[in-house]
Amino acid sequence: MTAIEGNPQTARPRRSIGLFNNIKFFVLCHGMLQLSQLLVSGYLKGSITTIERRYGFSSQMMGLLAAFNEVGNTVLIVFVSFFGSRVHRPRCIGIGAMIASMGVFLIALPHFIDGKYDYTGINSNKKDNYSGICQLENISSEEESNQKCNQNKTGSGVYPIFLLGQLLLGIGGVPIQPFGISYIDDYAEKRSSPFYLGILFAVTVIGPAFGYMMSSAVLRFFVDIDKMSLGEINLENDDPRWVGAWWLGFLVAATLLLLTSLPYMFFPRKMSREEIEEAPAEPSTEKMVCRTDTTEEVSLTEFLKSFPKIVMRTLRNPIYLLVVLAQVNLAAMVAGLATFMGKFIEKQFAKTSSFSNMMIGGINIPSAMLGIMAGGVILRRFGLSVRSSALMCTIAVLVSVMFAIPLLFLGCPTQQVSEMNVHDFQQCSNACSCSEELFNPVCGSNRVEFRSPCHAGCKKEIRSADKVLNYTDCGCFESTDFPDFASPGPCNNGCNNRLIPFMILSSITCFVASLSHTTSFMMILRTVTPEDKSFALGIQFMLFRVLAFLPAPVLYGRAIDTACRVWGKKCKTMTSCHYYDLDMFRHRFLGLQIFFICGGFVCFFLSFMVLRRINSTQQRNEKMNNQIKSESSQEMKDVKQMVSKSNGHCNTQSVLRE
Repeated sequence: MTAIEGNPQTARPRRSIGLFNNIKFFVLCHGMLQLSQLLVSGYLKGSITTIERRYGFSSQMMGLLAAFNEVGNTVLIVFVSFFGSRVHRPRCIGIGAMIASMGVFLIALPHFIDGKYDYTGINSNKKDNYSGICQLENISSEEESNQKCNQNKTGSGVYPIFLLGQLLLGIGGVPIQPFGISYIDDYAEKRSSPFYLGILFAVTVIGPAFGYMMSSAVLRFFVDIDKMSLGEINLENDDPRWVGAWWLGFLVAATLLLLTSLPYMFFPRKMSREEIEEAPAEPSTEKMVCRTDTTEEVSLTEFLKSFPKIVMRTLRNPIYLLVVLAQVNLAAMVAGLATFMGKFIEKQFAKTSSFSNMMIGGINIPSAMLGIMAGGVILRRFGLSVRSSALMCTIAVLVSVMFAIPLLFLGCPTQQVSEMNVHDFQQCSNACSCSEELFNPVCGSNRVEFRSPCHAGCKKEIRSADKVLNYTDCGCFESTDFPDFASPGPCNNGCNNRLIPFMILSSITCFVASLSHTTSFMMILRTVTPEDKSFALGIQFMLFRVLAFLPAPVLYGRAIDTACRVWGKKCKTMTSCHYYDLDMFRHRFLGLQIFFICGGFVCFFLSFMVLRRINSTQQRNEKMNNQIKSESSQEMKDVKQMVSKSNGHCNTQSVLRE
């Protein structure tokens, strides 16, 4: 049977299918598939800074990469909504998952076609000079740099491969959720369908959390662990030049996607609805077949012609439009934070990528999940009306703004860096002819950080009996009162105590803002006509992609790049940022968060005001109608009385005549 053909009589589920004719098994398979798909999303965002450092990408480029899977998704979603009832949905899901798996394998490909990670950036003929100390002999750094650039490719060549992988991931993911949900809703027993869908919605939150946690574990391994022995690795996990094995998680996720796609090849196009005690299973199946076939009368041309009319009719609904715009603002906030929150924690509090991802996957995402669940419980417990739901969303988002504002002041000060804000040390290493590509941070005895021992003018390195490394004879300290030595690694900013209150406040913000998720979703379902309900949800998700998921990561990445003060260089090309103005980074990154939350608050507040106005208008109209009815009733009584009196008078006159 092909994906589009099929007769209702021949499409009946066969007895030989067995396990694959069970909707519960389909829910299990679909939950595993969605978990694998969303695992990729969380893992990619957890690996953003690692890939950025490995290939020298800017934050704006990484933002575009993170959002690029939405391109294929957005283009094809309209056709999916049309062909949904005409194709073999399980097989389409399986084929889509295989395409997504190919895309994830493609994302991991650059590691295998590129050379080893060069973290030294040293232009020296001495093979043992890994640290980049000052060398006074006459070395043409420009000549050696050009030779090195001819031998090694820069990261710009692999960027299109990443984009293509993300594009395939987005295309493959198009049928997974809509086809899976509609298939379950068609063949699950009505009372069980909400429970099954609730499981899938829970997976949409758990999946990214697993992705962050997996990146936290995998990034502890060195990127070239498959190309070199452990003894050859001269970096520690907390070194700012460390790059974890980012590719390993993508291989795991791609394999999981491929394995979870296989069962869909064996599910039938149509299966028997779950048995109901009050009614036999066979009639419900017949009803299902008739309902499914009626949708095939509409041609693709007619569907495309009616598409703009339905869109305009849906968008003319003021409540729908305001609630969707509020959700778009919150979705843009989530898209930006999910992409770059790990980088923010890493740079702001001087933490590793593994630690940052563990904080997000273990604290922030569970807080958001609890908020979504709590919002649903409140909605069900109190039976909120549409107006009360709008008020709840408005209050929840307003409270989240109040918790988000203090985050602007919870951060670390910008470290003292010789090339950024301490101008007295910018000329002291000129005799060393330090390469612009060098990046091996050291902390001077005066608590000033230098890009490398060479930039600090250090000519010697010594290792004590307990293998502690120090750099001595540093020319940049000769004219100062400080000892002429430097320690490897960045200077400690001494503000680790601010991380805990930051995580507490950010988690509360996530929890409170998430209270509006389920409530706003139900507002949309209650304010559109039944015939436009499915289409309204499709427009909602399309607007999410076009207005939030696509532009937000790029906007956040651009804002982060504007806070960079010292860019890395490779082959005379600007690469990833080495040093940020941390205050500017914090204010612009979290400022965008507050901006989008405020946008959501304004839209929810306007929806509440519109609903209150509609409610007052309805009450006024009802009052007028009741008054009119009352007056009409009184007039009718008066007329009846007049008629009765008139009849009595006429009867009296007739009696007198007689």
